[in-house]
Amino acid sequence: QVQLVESGGRLVQAGDSLSLSCAASGGTFRSYAIGWFRQAPGKEREFVAAIRWSSSHTYYADSVKGRFTVSKDNAKNTVHLQMNSLKPEDTAVYYCNAESSLTGRSYWGQGTQVTVSS
Repeated sequence: QVQLVESGGRLVQAGDSLSLSCAASGGTFRSYAIGWFRQAPGKEREFVAAIRWSSSHTYYADSVKGRFTVSKDNAKNTVHLQMNSLKPEDTAVYYCNAESSLTGRSYWGQGTQVTVSS
């Protein structure tokens, strides 16, 4: 069973940087895309960024392009989300998602809270 554990969320000030981590276990991830989503209070969950495990291709939402960087550590089965120039509108619970391109199965982590004060 695939398990995802996010960490790194905390309270920061606008303009600060923060790095989130998603530790994946319970499977081999070569056929997976690992993504970050976020959900602010009263809003729908939205896509933030993703990386394909095999090719390392990355994808970003327009709202974070140029500020956020997604990367992976193969040895630790961990995906990182480096967030720079944070804005109050980045405040949300950030979730890690793993989706298999072979089976279509999708797994979610429990989320980590990021709060950006103005």
